[in-house]
Amino acid sequence: MLNAFVERDLVVLLPFGAGQPYDLVVHLPTDAFLRVQCKRARALGGCVEFNSRTTDHGRGRLPYLGLADAFGVYFPPNQSVFLVPVREVSSFRVRLRLEPARDNQRRRIRLAADYEIDRWTIETLCELVGAGTPRAETRALSN
Repeated sequence: MLNAFVERDLVVLLPFGAGQPYDLVVHLPTDAFLRVQCKRARALGGCVEFNSRTTDHGRGRLPYLGLADAFGVYFPPNQSVFLVPVREVSSFRVRLRLEPARDNQRRRIRLAADYEIDRWTIETLCELVGAGTPRAETRALSN
């Protein structure tokens, strides 16, 4: 995950110490910060699935809403990286579809392609954290 941001010329900070609700902090061109909670996904029936909750030492499974801005999701089989806004997640397990549903259902379906890291721009990352316009021109996050 760290490499995915660094390859796109973004400055990445690592929190010092344990227990933070995010694993990486990306310094955006507006001087805002994007807090990223890293997750590893697994394949499940044509989907990429990851856990979107944390266990907070005896308080049970807690959501990341207000604690992190996005999930950085790594899918090892094809080395894909997805960026999923925390505010779009409401369930314990999150599924991103790699292929269309067999019954062509589209409602309440998250397509993995919509969350690929290369689909994000500096401008959309700034919008994600409520930051203003980037100092530099808006550019795609592609290599």
